[in-house]
Amino acid sequence: MKIAFVSSLLDRAGQNIRHHLLQLLDSGDPGWQQPGRSYEFIETEGRLIHAEGIDKKTDADLVIFISRHSSVNPVPVLTVHITGNFREADLGGTPRTLAPAATGMMQAALRSLARHCPEGYRVSYEVTHHGPTGLHLPSFFAEIGSTEKEWTDPAAGLAVAQALLTAVPQDPVPLIGFGGTHYAARQTEIALTSRGAFGHIAHTREIATLDAAMLSAMMAKSGAVAAYIDRKALNREDLNRLSGMLAQTGIPRLSESEILSMGHLSWERYQAARQMAGTVSPGARVYVHDMHGNEPLAFVQIDPVLLGEALKSDEPGLVRELSGLPVMHLATQDNRMLNSFITDVSHSSQIINALNTLCVKIIRSKEITATEKDLLIITKVRFDPDKAREFGVPAGPFFKQLAGGQPVEIDGRTITPAMVSSGSDITIHIPGLEKFS
Repeated sequence: MKIAFVSSLLDRAGQNIRHHLLQLLDSGDPGWQQPGRSYEFIETEGRLIHAEGIDKKTDADLVIFISRHSSVNPVPVLTVHITGNFREADLGGTPRTLAPAATGMMQAALRSLARHCPEGYRVSYEVTHHGPTGLHLPSFFAEIGSTEKEWTDPAAGLAVAQALLTAVPQDPVPLIGFGGTHYAARQTEIALTSRGAFGHIAHTREIATLDAAMLSAMMAKSGAVAAYIDRKALNREDLNRLSGMLAQTGIPRLSESEILSMGHLSWERYQAARQMAGTVSPGARVYVHDMHGNEPLAFVQIDPVLLGEALKSDEPGLVRELSGLPVMHLATQDNRMLNSFITDVSHSSQIINALNTLCVKIIRSKEITATEKDLLIITKVRFDPDKAREFGVPAGPFFKQLAGGQPVEIDGRTITPAMVSSGSDITIHIPGLEKFS
């Protein structure tokens, strides 16, 4: 792969980064040379935002613009972003035009910036903005912000140079993003902690004017497979409108938790699992645990009452234990776990046994249980207000104390929780329970 670094003679930050790139590459240190990579340096006399068609001057595979970042609220920051205009072209480029995004490489650069970031700086995506847009090669900007002090800081220039030379994509899942401020905080966090790699990102203020054609352009120019929405950054009207457009254009939408839980699964296999999940519950979410390989996928189901009781007993513990199993759990859109799971065909039988065993183990650790052959009997002991009233306990704080397992004093008498409790049994048939009781 050949990379063209483009800088402007007018841009002190770009010159700072360029100087350190050349210095590192000339040092002879093999640590700054990635196998199969070569580099070219291009300088312009004008501003980079007007460098339309600059990629026609090179036979490179990728263009990285090295530049400065300015802000009305200046903070020391190292950023990456794609160029484009969702509406008018106030800062170069063409209206309603997006440049091709180097989505995976930009995420790799962001993560590398985080590793090399000098003290006092932070790293971030920026949302899509400014020109040039008239490009045919994938590209992105790598910038130092936000004042001349940072633009000329040797530590910042060296950090960006080191990050760009060591950036290597790690099986990214290319996405487009919606919502947030200029620094796209949620998208940045996702890219730093998962395989989710963002190309074009639309600021919250752009959402109301986006149309289906622009959504399709964002996907195509980013090479994206799905979209992410920072829901908290959008009002209800914009969220509903955007969600509807994504559905109408057939663009899959992923939540942050889904992106974070995708694991090592290929997008194709993950999408197949999502389609399977939709047959169980429309819009069901898929959470991947210890799944690998490319075997055919299969559903397995466990008793819904068994799962429900395990979730009541210790939902965080159950999810934590699933992390070691070759399984995906499914959840409704409001994140209630379903009793259908997805696994490899070859693991189906053992996964059913493992899930049953896990649920029984969690219930036994938290509840009063007994077994009779293949029957699990759960005894539920609960505070009974009627019994409490019979003992003269007035409703209010005393009820709360007794329900919380604490005795109370009423007219010189001690009323214990056991005295005002009632029991009921739940019986669940679990094939093979005797084998792991």
